[in-house]
Amino acid sequence: MTPELMWIVIAAAAVVLLVVFGVLLLRKPKAPKGGYPGTRDMDDVPDITDEGVVEDSPVATLERPESARGRLERLRGRLAKSNTVLGKGLLKLLSRERIDQDTWDEIEDTLLMADLGTDASVELVENLKKRVRVTGTKDPGELKALLREEMLALVDPTLDRSVRTEAVPGKPAVVLVVGVNGVGKTTTVGKLARVLVAEDKDVLLGAADTFRAAAADQLETWGARVGVPTVRSEQEGADPASVAYDAVKAGIDQEADVVLVDTAGRLQNKAGLMDQLGKVKRVIEKAAEVDEVLLVIDATTGQNGMAQAKVFAEAVDITGIVLTKLDGTAKGGIVVAIQRGLGVPVKLIGLGEGPDDLAPFNAEQFVDAIID
Repeated sequence: MTPELMWIVIAAAAVVLLVVFGVLLLRKPKAPKGGYPGTRDMDDVPDITDEGVVEDSPVATLERPESARGRLERLRGRLAKSNTVLGKGLLKLLSRERIDQDTWDEIEDTLLMADLGTDASVELVENLKKRVRVTGTKDPGELKALLREEMLALVDPTLDRSVRTEAVPGKPAVVLVVGVNGVGKTTTVGKLARVLVAEDKDVLLGAADTFRAAAADQLETWGARVGVPTVRSEQEGADPASVAYDAVKAGIDQEADVVLVDTAGRLQNKAGLMDQLGKVKRVIEKAAEVDEVLLVIDATTGQNGMAQAKVFAEAVDITGIVLTKLDGTAKGGIVVAIQRGLGVPVKLIGLGEGPDDLAPFNAEQFVDAIID
């Protein structure tokens, strides 16, 4: 080989090496198999844009759920601005120059139309009638105070409305969510997961609604938005009790704080399906205790919601109520009716379609929003 040819070969080799080295420097690192590990520690999640997505994050795109304090303030404002027929109607009737029996009958009718229930409506009217007669007041401010006191007594601020989500050593808290089709049950599970993530809890979802094809996909999407995994079956129509059990076992293995189990929306007149719901709870309890059974009720269904609640209560011990679509206080009386009918408190309320439109129920704030 001539010296000239040798230098040409050396130069060409150098060019090739430089190109290869440049490509290696510019190439992005390959993600590990299965993707980057997710995180549910919201302190480690970068800031969120106005569109609600994480910027410059190597993990899956996560959202930062709103805190409980922010939810309560926002929901109270929305409730106060919504349909206040109940409170304003009562105050208008009580402020008449002369309050006779016809007026009291109108007050009772207003309460009944607000789904307060017959017994509670009669009780409130009798108590107000007695106090107005004794005090003889016609001052709007005093009448409003009397109305607030009597309504607050019916809503009962003394009830324990905390959702039991505290894990015990070696086992997560287990929350079973039940309700008929169409009340927003799966959506409620997803929103509740966001509430718990905002409280820095390690959450796992169980998609035990195996009869509705899109239910598991919907639940998985809710979980993915905040970095919460979902245990599901790829087989449509799989045994819901088995899926629920697998979810709880996974929660134990992964040392989760809370496992939320979504169940099929069972029609209240289907005894066989109610039996299946009881089976789901019994099978779960082979792995861990069920700490909460939350019944989701659409507040707009009124007394029909009461009928649903009673049937569910016969199938499984209900520990709390979630009222969705409570965006009109004209029907706010359902809070009282359902608590009295079941003997369990309303623990959570939903006032909108937004992902963070679910918050703990507060009796004082609810009554104040009605009569303000």
